[in-house]
Amino acid sequence: METIARLHLDTFELTLRDIKEIDPAQLHALSVAVRWPHRETDWQMLLELGQGVAAVDEIGRVVGTVMWLRYEPDFAMVCMLITLPRLQEQGAGRWLMDKAHELNRGAAFGLTATREARRLYRSLGYGYEQKILRCQGEAAPEAPGPAGVLRSNRFEGVVRAAVAGDHESLIRLDRLAIGHDRSRVFQSLLPVSRGYVLVRNGEIVAFALCRPFGRGHVIGPVVAATEEDAIAVSRPHVEAHAGHFLRADTPACNVAYTHFLTANGMQIHDSATSMRLGQAPYMPAVPGGPRRIALASQALG
Repeated sequence: METIARLHLDTFELTLRDIKEIDPAQLHALSVAVRWPHRETDWQMLLELGQGVAAVDEIGRVVGTVMWLRYEPDFAMVCMLITLPRLQEQGAGRWLMDKAHELNRGAAFGLTATREARRLYRSLGYGYEQKILRCQGEAAPEAPGPAGVLRSNRFEGVVRAAVAGDHESLIRLDRLAIGHDRSRVFQSLLPVSRGYVLVRNGEIVAFALCRPFGRGHVIGPVVAATEEDAIAVSRPHVEAHAGHFLRADTPACNVAYTHFLTANGMQIHDSATSMRLGQAPYMPAVPGGPRRIALASQALG
């Protein structure tokens, strides 16, 4: 395999290689070692969508990774920055990030930072964008109210299952919500996801996808102009996975949506920070229009 770079780190000599030359089972073993929930199939999806490098030690063990997905020619989403604990205080993470920046020279960058890595990203010039809450747990749909009165759904329109003919509308809404064309991401997500859409006046105005991920399933992406609309398209996923592990990652500003998740068994487990370098934060294309209510994942944004 071609060597991209070498680094002597304390008693280690690390060799940097193209991540696509690495056995996915080794990548999965690395994420397990740091207690990340990604399964080997989750790695496979990222490898199909993106590029990256892996740090390998003298006996061929993978000890660090970083990946990026080019959503636009001038924008890269950085993800899967992982280093083994014994290397985290020795500059391995910075070395990997420097290489990611070098290999994407001229691009702006976005990422979702774990609490442990946030200080590193800030030292590299990344700015704070918004706090992301990881809500997860055994889905437990809310019970009806007193005397069998159903909880209110404050939205207008009809919620139905997404079909193949809806896909272009979902991609369009996503582009309006985050400002980037993620068509390739949706080409990977849609075949493995179940979706619900909200139709109002004959037009799809919100959607929520749900797919296998980590310990169970993840709801995301969810795109809507209001939290009420987002709840409407997310509720069927909660009901479908009652009694099973379910997760959603939502910006903390979405108070009503977060309350919906916690009321349905998905407690706030941890937080992360959505950050940017060289470009303004995710902004809806239209004020008051579609925005991201739940991330596709912390890696995908």
